[in-house]
Amino acid sequence: MEQVPEGDTPAVGKRKYLILDGIGGVPLGHELFEAFLEAGVPAVHWDALRQKPRRWYGVASALYKASNKAGERDGFSHLPRLPLEPLRRLLEDEAPTHVLVVGFLYKHYDIAQVAAMVRDCGARFMLYDTDSCNLYSKRREFLYFIGKELPLYDSLFSFSEVTTRFFRETLGLNAQHLPFGAVVLSQQHREPERDVLFVGSADLRRVFLLENIREHLTVRGNRWRRNHSLMSPELQHRVDDQAVWGEELRELLQTSRIVLNITRSDFYGAETGVNLRIFEAISAGCFLLTDYCEEISSLFTPGEEIEVFRSRAELKDKVRYYLANPAERERIARNGRARFLEQHTWANRVARILACA
Repeated sequence: MEQVPEGDTPAVGKRKYLILDGIGGVPLGHELFEAFLEAGVPAVHWDALRQKPRRWYGVASALYKASNKAGERDGFSHLPRLPLEPLRRLLEDEAPTHVLVVGFLYKHYDIAQVAAMVRDCGARFMLYDTDSCNLYSKRREFLYFIGKELPLYDSLFSFSEVTTRFFRETLGLNAQHLPFGAVVLSQQHREPERDVLFVGSADLRRVFLLENIREHLTVRGNRWRRNHSLMSPELQHRVDDQAVWGEELRELLQTSRIVLNITRSDFYGAETGVNLRIFEAISAGCFLLTDYCEEISSLFTPGEEIEVFRSRAELKDKVRYYLANPAERERIARNGRARFLEQHTWANRVARILACA
């Protein structure tokens, strides 16, 4: 757990934020926490993935699922992995005015009991939805999340315009759109080492699109080896099947001529596609080529600050064009980073949270 002492901050009074990070395997929650500190707002970061699970959790979880499977065939059964007492002590010791969950809590805690604890300490309970689209293909789990967890929050932020509308207009929840952000990276003027970089996990849509530009590719991410039967030998040789984050990711981004983003199939099917990678790449000063969706054009101007493709053929044509035209590529990258610095840093996102809460 990381924290700073509480003190008066005229811009936001005496607020104090507890960031309950449900997706600690990625740096998003920690970056958001640091942005609160940089804004002069007292904050505490609690990474659920780093907490000690219940004793005998593995055995208890298996028995719980087995006992519920027969009686609840169309439901989602899950035993939260963490005990409540350490979190209860944290709330008592830190006395936050706002508790902001990043991602979700249902896998970690009994969410109803957490909500009661938060309200008992007089804090406002909020969610930054960063992950709901990953549940689209898991119907039972998605229904559990929107039925059991979401209604317990006082207010919601979501990375996606589509999801925000669903939460607000269909479910009747207090939801607002809050796109991802990124940390501000110093510019590194390095000689590019690769033509096209794609970082992400494998899915069928990504495989099919990448086959068309495989001669230019470098691919990093997980779940590619299990999809080798869908891939040509040439594409297989372009893949390093392991996840990458932090400084290694930034090094890869900043030494690539083109950073390619391909929205995951579930996201694309829901007409949403502004993922974290877009902001990381533009923050790093990269030229970004991404598949088109309406949300992206509301944040960046295609052809001026980023570039987009709408089909397999257009992807191939634009890769060839921008590899052959470095001055145009670099102009768009500069414009994109300028727009990012003006509107899309984590500092911008924290300002929006403070204004709404």
